[in-house]
Amino acid sequence: MEDGMQSIIKKAEILIEALPYIQKLSGATVVIKYGGNAMVSNELKNTVMDDIVLLKCIGLNPIVVHGGGPEISKTLERLDIKSEFVNGLRVTDEQTMEVAQMVLVGKTNKEIVSLLNLKGAKAIGLCGIDGSLIECERLTQGMDGGEADLGYVGRIVRINSKVLGLISKDEYIPVVAPVGVGRDGHSYNINADTVAAEIAAALRAEKLILLTDVDGVKLSPDDESAVPVLTAAEVHDLIRRKVISKGMIPKVLGCLGAIEAGVGRTHIIDGRIPHCILLEIFTNRGIGTMILNERVPYHDSEQI
Repeated sequence: MEDGMQSIIKKAEILIEALPYIQKLSGATVVIKYGGNAMVSNELKNTVMDDIVLLKCIGLNPIVVHGGGPEISKTLERLDIKSEFVNGLRVTDEQTMEVAQMVLVGKTNKEIVSLLNLKGAKAIGLCGIDGSLIECERLTQGMDGGEADLGYVGRIVRINSKVLGLISKDEYIPVVAPVGVGRDGHSYNINADTVAAEIAAALRAEKLILLTDVDGVKLSPDDESAVPVLTAAEVHDLIRRKVISKGMIPKVLGCLGAIEAGVGRTHIIDGRIPHCILLEIFTNRGIGTMILNERVPYHDSEQI
């Protein structure tokens, strides 16, 4: 009986720890990039969706941007179409673009919308073509700064923030597939981390959260855990020293761009951890790497 009571008290303490964050973030926009293994495991799918629905129920305005790279790769393989990557970005010819759009918009997006709706939310699926939500042009520069011919890979030139703002501040949860549209009407594949960062920047979101398959930013591959907090200046230094490289580069660059545009905090977290979003947002220490301009805590007890 005593152990049962202690368990109940512990749950109450967790809720009290979350209280100042709930108060601070009420009405705030939170952009979540959903991808990696969290999209593959049914158990993780459910915990992520539970987290997102809970955010909406307690007064936050979540916007979901999803990836789908592994599913695209599987479909291309079944169709005997070769995949090629340059600095973490998929080279996308016209045939690959058709497959990517089919998978991202027609399959993955609707699966996420359906799962959120089953959990009591009101989700709406969108892609960059809808209402010219994501206008882009062909990307001609690689992540390393050099020239690159990636085919139909887009560089975002404009986000229609009005559409997303109206939907997310109402009772709905927008779910966005990372497909943009050019002035020529052609569809373009865009890195989902970049789309999430650009949307967060356009809406001046309070938070940008990137779900990944790693703990966060590590100073060495041998480190057991990620760095809990980094300032923008520290991230620039780590990139210069090539401590941050490969697939982590678009993630941290997206975080830096979002911060420069006015986003309060950005987070790179391990989507393989159940309820990772709640653990990162509503606990004092968090579980991943938080990137911000200055180490200014939300409240006195926050470890930052």
